[in-house]
Amino acid sequence: MNRRRILNLACGFVLSLLLAVGCSQTTPETTEPQQTASPVSSTQQTELTVSAAASLTDAMNAIQPIYEQENPQVKLTYNLASSGSLQQQIEQGAPVDVFISAAPKQMNALEEKQLLLSGTRQDLLKNDMVLIVPKGENTVKTFEDLTTEQVEKIAVGEPESVPAGKYAQEVLTSLNLLETLQPKEVYAKDVRQVLTYVESGNVDAGIVYSSDAKISDQVEIVATAPAESHSPIIYPVAVIQSSKNPEVSKDFIQFLSGEQAKAVFEQYGFGILEK
Repeated sequence: MNRRRILNLACGFVLSLLLAVGCSQTTPETTEPQQTASPVSSTQQTELTVSAAASLTDAMNAIQPIYEQENPQVKLTYNLASSGSLQQQIEQGAPVDVFISAAPKQMNALEEKQLLLSGTRQDLLKNDMVLIVPKGENTVKTFEDLTTEQVEKIAVGEPESVPAGKYAQEVLTSLNLLETLQPKEVYAKDVRQVLTYVESGNVDAGIVYSSDAKISDQVEIVATAPAESHSPIIYPVAVIQSSKNPEVSKDFIQFLSGEQAKAVFEQYGFGILEK
């Protein structure tokens, strides 16, 4: 074997060796771990805002866990106040899905301004007006007894914004007592405040819904207003036009008309309007 051939073989061997060593020292390409998109939680809830008359407080609180257990994807949030105040909030753009008023007047006003979702309004409940006194008091037995000197203060809802106050004025007008009793009237921001005034003894008597009187063990019902002495006490319900959850809102109204909700409403003293 001549020298040139030996040299070529040697160079080839060295080159192969260098290539082999270089490949073994090359850092392998690293692959970034694939980022898996987090799945949307199946438990994500829809928040439904319900503005309801203050007189519905206890019944709505009792209905909430029943509804949410059957509809775990929905979270109810309540705004409870006088129907007039709730009406104004909705007119001013408050984010409300469902409105339950204690009288048609407030619902009519919203409907006239086209703030209700068409086809969703319906009458839900009915109620009665009663005269209450602090438990154990014997001064008042009838509406006429309110004119006596022993009675100095009578609590009623503010007639312009509180449906219970409007109904109370109708009752007193029908019984020819309004003019005599107006100087004794103490106005409250909602019917629950009327109840509180009577419970605390800050007033001698009050006029509230039957449903409110029945939840308190600190007052007594001494008289029920004649049905013909006031406008029918109707609670309408509707979905608000601006609701971001119209279908869920419709389902909630349907639930309120179902047997489970009816049983709760009756337990808290409301009458059920048959469809």
